[in-house]
Amino acid sequence: MSNDSSRWAAAIRSSRKPAYVAIADAIAEDIQTGKLAANQKLPTLRTLATVLKLNFTTVARGYAEAQQRGLIDARAGSGTFVREVVTSGPMRRPGAAGLLDMTMNMPPEPQDRLLLQRLREGITSFANEVDPYDLLRYQEFGGSYEDREIGARWLSRHLPGVTAARVLVCPGIQDTLLALFTALARPGDSIACEAITYPGIKGIAAQLGIRLVGLPADDEGIDPEAFGALCAADLPKALYCNPTLLNPTTATMSLERREAIVDIARRYSVPIIEDDAYGCLPVTRPPALAELAPELTFYVAGFSKCLGAGMRIAYLALPNGRYTARLSSTLRTTSVMASPFMVRLASRWLEDGTVKMATLAIREESKFRQQMAAQILKGAEYIAKPEAFHLWLSVPAPWSRIEFSTHLRAHGVGVVVSDTFTVSGTAPEAVRVCLGGSADRDDCKHALEIIEDAIEHLPAPISREM
Repeated sequence: MSNDSSRWAAAIRSSRKPAYVAIADAIAEDIQTGKLAANQKLPTLRTLATVLKLNFTTVARGYAEAQQRGLIDARAGSGTFVREVVTSGPMRRPGAAGLLDMTMNMPPEPQDRLLLQRLREGITSFANEVDPYDLLRYQEFGGSYEDREIGARWLSRHLPGVTAARVLVCPGIQDTLLALFTALARPGDSIACEAITYPGIKGIAAQLGIRLVGLPADDEGIDPEAFGALCAADLPKALYCNPTLLNPTTATMSLERREAIVDIARRYSVPIIEDDAYGCLPVTRPPALAELAPELTFYVAGFSKCLGAGMRIAYLALPNGRYTARLSSTLRTTSVMASPFMVRLASRWLEDGTVKMATLAIREESKFRQQMAAQILKGAEYIAKPEAFHLWLSVPAPWSRIEFSTHLRAHGVGVVVSDTFTVSGTAPEAVRVCLGGSADRDDCKHALEIIEDAIEHLPAPISREM
């Protein structure tokens, strides 16, 4: 490899192009002339940066440029290789080459043989047993009594005593939040939330003309004094919160903080929208806000984080029956009904233990990946919880969050900058990193190593790029 590096160094010195482009040009020329063969391994970024006397960022951009040209591939856990051009063959595993997408906050996909068998058998047997026309007809909105009863039993883990009469079966959490925002506020009204929060509600609020008021929060949750001051000065129509494993910071509101928030909401009669998307993951957790204040809280939970994002079913527990007709009408207007196929399959998987089995497997896989992150990101400052499948990473100076994410993407790793989650105030220098999705353990490890390398090899305050 030393001869190749020497040639590349000479080519870069003689080129008038930016150094990273010259690196890609040198690789292209060596491939065309046969000096580099298909599947030949290339030097690591760190090694090449040392040999060429360039900074790490420049070399990373050079490899990214070569990969965009289709010259090389980054193979998870193995290194970077000259690409072999083929006309046909099996599809590559997602994440094995190209972008390692750690942007979408999806649960990991445990490769547990028994779980996969259970999922396949459940779908197959279900398809063979139901009347297909029954699934193609319009259904009673909010689910049949049987489906709502099954959902209520599932919710009762966190909402003791909840009944089918208070539960609606809905087409996913996002649609449910849209209906709740529509029902509780009007254009120009305000809804309070965490200052750094789930970005899906930013889109909903913008679509409806609702003003979000971000409240300061720490690892124990929303600041009660700030919430109380807001209620006294400019009463919001509702409080939205994601109190367990908050997306993106993984913060979980403590019992003391939950009780304080509930007391203020009661004092000012502010409805609470509790988005408990991640509530099934922790082994132990404080009581749900809906358990502490059932008369005020709209509680929603679904399967996107404990089974898979494609299972677009959620269960909404209402404070009382007077909201049932209103929310049913809103949801019917926006989505007509939840998919009958998914509703029936969800009920079956709740009853036969498949959801529980999948949740346990996702929890264990998340714990494994968090342990892996702790080992690799030893020098990094970040926030995480053992059962979460995402982490909140502080970006070290002189990186900015934009430069850091751009650098990672150039080297094949996608993360989300803090601006996406920030409702009020200055966005912190941080990014969210998802450890799940279709990426397997090797992919996840490889992406974490790239992140760690970027943290370890900080850019110069003034670019030294040739």
